[in-house]
Amino acid sequence: MDNIKFENGALYILDQTLLPNEEKYIKMNNLKDCYDAIKLLQVRGAPLIGIFAAYSLALFHGNNIEKSKDYLDSARPTAVNLSWATQRILKAHKEGKNLIDEAAAIREEDRKMCRKISEYGLSLLKDGNGILTHCNAGELATSKYGTGLGPIILGHEMGYNFRVFSDETRPLLQGARLTSYELEKHGIDVTLICDSAASLVMKKGLIDAVLVGCDRIAANGDTANKIGTNSVAVLAKYYGIPFYVLGPYSTVDFSAETGSDIIIEERDSQEIKTLYFEKPVALSETKCFNPAFDVTDSSLITAIITDKGIAYPPYKKSLKELLL
Repeated sequence: MDNIKFENGALYILDQTLLPNEEKYIKMNNLKDCYDAIKLLQVRGAPLIGIFAAYSLALFHGNNIEKSKDYLDSARPTAVNLSWATQRILKAHKEGKNLIDEAAAIREEDRKMCRKISEYGLSLLKDGNGILTHCNAGELATSKYGTGLGPIILGHEMGYNFRVFSDETRPLLQGARLTSYELEKHGIDVTLICDSAASLVMKKGLIDAVLVGCDRIAANGDTANKIGTNSVAVLAKYYGIPFYVLGPYSTVDFSAETGSDIIIEERDSQEIKTLYFEKPVALSETKCFNPAFDVTDSSLITAIITDKGIAYPPYKKSLKELLL
């Protein structure tokens, strides 16, 4: 599933805002196109944002690469992979390296990373498990396999039969538009549910594990996830269901001591009231609070699964030990 393409010196993206109804690739012509693609969620998912940003900066850095880097970084401040990837391109520029080759290397490393995350995650699952997902953290958000969906997709390739329940994920509906689309394409058993139905499917005993991706991991193990994830984690804790967060080790931000240090992006209120609706579902004067992420408390997380291995509480110690 090619979510971005680099062909004959040109960069194209699969516009994810049009899925699942239309599969359309659009060409990036300048840095503003790239900024808008990230800001408007045409490109989304922490690993993919990093890959795309690397190609974007490599192609369109102009005369002031540091200024261009800062501009791109401001598109999604919570996604640490964005600034991580642009910093790497900046470093490559200072060292006189081929920037496109560096971006391609980031993409290839992501493929290997996702495979490792998927293998580690699969080791915690059993054939026939019922799995709840929130948001989209599969191949559309990465280079291959994904993070939160990676173990499901890899397991399916290896003959596992999972029953997946996908939260719709309001207000952007990534679970409805993207996760169910992606899993259907793979031939994986998926059932779409409203976010508010998560408790019921857990209570009925249909869920054996929760798998979610993340955009940033604080030093203490608090994680920034799509809004609503912390609520799912609370439910999983109540019902005694393992709650696993999956993400590349590059999303661990040791400069953020706790989740309180993570900047949470707030998006346009119109996404709640008008996006994907023919008519507004609230009055124009009604105030909205529309954070893109919330912080999942480390006390609710069973394990954090990275390409370096699996970390268990206490995370402040175990996350650092993965580097040893």
